[in-house]
Amino acid sequence: MNKSELIEAIAASADIPKASAARALDAMVDTVTDSLKKGDSVSLVGFGTFQVKERAARTGRNPQTGQPIEIKAAKVPSFKAGKALKDSVN
Repeated sequence: MNKSELIEAIAASADIPKASAARALDAMVDTVTDSLKKGDSVSLVGFGTFQVKERAARTGRNPQTGQPIEIKAAKVPSFKAGKALKDSVN
């Protein structure tokens, strides 16, 4: 499912126009992004938790040359599915 299909599904489920569904989805994505930028986590009970994890620096290899390269430490967004979501998928 892509973004436009998700917007159509939200509009049909909530019985609202597609434009309103698109604004709501964009607002949700922006809010989650802003919270993660601040270092906060976003928990949606039953759905899951969005959070930022620290990835340590490490040594990797260039796949073309085989030479070792240093990969910098980074902050990466992650999602951990909640129990209700896991149960509904299985």
